[in-house]
Amino acid sequence: MILRTILDKQEFVFDTSKVLDISIPLNFNGDQPNTYGVEKASSKAYETDDFIGDTRRGGGCNFEQLIITPHCNGTHTECLGHITHERYSIREQLKDSIIPATLISVIPERALDSEDNYRPDKNKEDVFISKRILQEAVLSAPNGFLKALVIRTFPNDDSKQVRNYIDHEPPFFSLEAMKFVVEIGVEHLLIDLPSVDRLFDDGNLNAHHVFWNLEEGSHELVSSQEIHKTITEMIYVNDKIKDGSYLLNLQIAPFESDASPSRPLLYPIIK
Repeated sequence: MILRTILDKQEFVFDTSKVLDISIPLNFNGDQPNTYGVEKASSKAYETDDFIGDTRRGGGCNFEQLIITPHCNGTHTECLGHITHERYSIREQLKDSIIPATLISVIPERALDSEDNYRPDKNKEDVFISKRILQEAVLSAPNGFLKALVIRTFPNDDSKQVRNYIDHEPPFFSLEAMKFVVEIGVEHLLIDLPSVDRLFDDGNLNAHHVFWNLEEGSHELVSSQEIHKTITEMIYVNDKIKDGSYLLNLQIAPFESDASPSRPLLYPIIK
């Protein structure tokens, strides 16, 4: 199917058959990425005294129970309910289905070499995405294509699809970098990291707070303007996918929860 859309008085053409899946497939009971050392996502056949949901064990169909922690077991999309007292659900807050997007690649830098800040304070092990890095990466983004920003970090190998982030401390966003993301109008941020914040930050999640415009340390919504914004974490963008402009189809399960496993799809521009 060919899609045509007008953005900033320019027509763009997309071929939906050329879709690029940037989610990490969730292999229940197998190798999978993990954050904070939580229990792995798993599945098992449902069974009672007179029923077994496994055809290999004599059942008439396969009928499984799934156990998953969306924030930690793979690609997921979250809404501001992640950090508010009020229970906002991703199903209600994600309103956009086809979103103009820009894919950029960045090399995070040593935090102590940057003038950018973070709270709690930076330490010698920290590596982060700074405002300078983002400014340089989005310079050539066409008008209208920063509603969604997809970020691939280097180095970028397929071990990201099964990485245990307890053993591999990941980069995160400086506060100035996240403020810049907000300033340029990004409503949907997608990253190949387990969090936009340092994994162990005393529970502050200050970069999340900046993105959704919550006061530092608060769990109360300040403005409804940010209510439909989303963050998608733990994507994987292989090196064959080029930086540039795309249409994003951000697919989620219809969970009444602050986060859901998700499947972000990119459609390249063909004209």
